[in-house]
Amino acid sequence: MRQAVVAENVANANTPGYVAKDVAPFKAVYDQTQLELVSTNSGHMPLDPLNADDATKDASSWEVVPSGNSVSMEREMLKANEVGREYSMNTAIVKAFAQMYAVSVKGTS
Repeated sequence: MRQAVVAENVANANTPGYVAKDVAPFKAVYDQTQLELVSTNSGHMPLDPLNADDATKDASSWEVVPSGNSVSMEREMLKANEVGREYSMNTAIVKAFAQMYAVSVKGTS
């Protein structure tokens, strides 16, 4: 969905008055869910509180052109690259789990 919104922003880069849109990344939505991990065994690894909070990005540095269009091609290309990287990582993880599952079901040959 985020890729479609980025493509729409790029397509309307020269449309007067068009306001750029964005879909919140999964990480941002997940961080707002207020889930807490619980250790059910004394052997579980403790959480590292130093890595709990990531720095937020400041979006105020991008400009709006005189025609009222707020699409920044640089920002949209950065978002498109981020979407591509996240998709590649997710598909690699799913592929690895599928391979592990297949090996556990079939056994080693």
